[in-house]
Amino acid sequence: MKTYKNIYDKICSTENLITAFKKARKGKSKKFYVVEFEKNLEQELKNLQKELISKTYKPKPLKRFVIRDPKTRIIHASAFRDRVVHHALVNILEPIFEKIFTYDSFASRKNKGTHLAVERLEKFMRMVSRNGKPAKNALNKNMVEGYVLKADIKSYFDNVDREVLIGLIRKNINDDGAIWLTRQILNNFDSKIKGKGMPLGNLTSQFFANVYLNELDYFVKHRLKSKYYIRYVDDFVILHRNKKRLEYFKKQIDNFLVHELKLWLHPDKSKILPLRNGITFLGYRLFYYYKLLVKRNIRKILLKINEYKQDKISKEKMLESFQGWNAYAKWANSYTLRREIVRKIYSKDNQ
Repeated sequence: MKTYKNIYDKICSTENLITAFKKARKGKSKKFYVVEFEKNLEQELKNLQKELISKTYKPKPLKRFVIRDPKTRIIHASAFRDRVVHHALVNILEPIFEKIFTYDSFASRKNKGTHLAVERLEKFMRMVSRNGKPAKNALNKNMVEGYVLKADIKSYFDNVDREVLIGLIRKNINDDGAIWLTRQILNNFDSKIKGKGMPLGNLTSQFFANVYLNELDYFVKHRLKSKYYIRYVDDFVILHRNKKRLEYFKKQIDNFLVHELKLWLHPDKSKILPLRNGITFLGYRLFYYYKLLVKRNIRKILLKINEYKQDKISKEKMLESFQGWNAYAKWANSYTLRREIVRKIYSKDNQ
């Protein structure tokens, strides 16, 4: 396996820091902290560069806040100057690791994403079910043969072992400066368990999450020889015609996670189910001939509409939420539902 040396100079280069700033600013150019940083941009970047080169750089404390979307999550936001550093690091490391990531990892990667992951899953459903061959005693055409292992890693971001992660990065990066900066970023997060965890909300956490679980990808694809595997962050599915084969995969994966990555499968969210029951994945419930929206995402937009009707939020804010929801919903068999949602939105205007 090729290792890369002398990359810290590239991370600290003026050109890379300017590119990192532009990426960190994208979509946030009117935010006060971006405006303040940009007022004295040349000096701000020079200061960052000097701190990085001298290895005196120290990230500012993370700002913690809670979002309910609808699941409650704790987000830790970095100061803007630290986000620039995150982009500077990922700008250089990502192209190196992208070469070794497997095709079927779909989160936080260029030319990937949720819709392509769902399309890939639909393709796998066709292949495993032999183009929709009905299961025994099928009551309708969606009751096709085959099974799915739907799995989730328990408290993934809280339990990533930082030293294991550093070891995985060292397999490809033989550069003390890059490793030092990685440690600075990782150790800026005060986790419940010393040496464990990464903050939700950081660009680096998304990238490191893929580096960490790339080991799982290789284990499943190359050691277990599973053809029909898809991962999106810490959620993954494996399809097979044989239920016992999936039981074997589940046992082997659990053992690998515990001993190699110091993680474990979520006992309540990791199950083997027949394809005829449908697969809940990335906000959809997929059957062979159609896919539906998961109920919690329908409730989410209905809640926004009710808040608008009660004058708790502006029409502009509600329509912003609807546009985002509609962009996701249109990929499902949801025409009638979307028409009903639009009717509910404009019913207030006609009162």
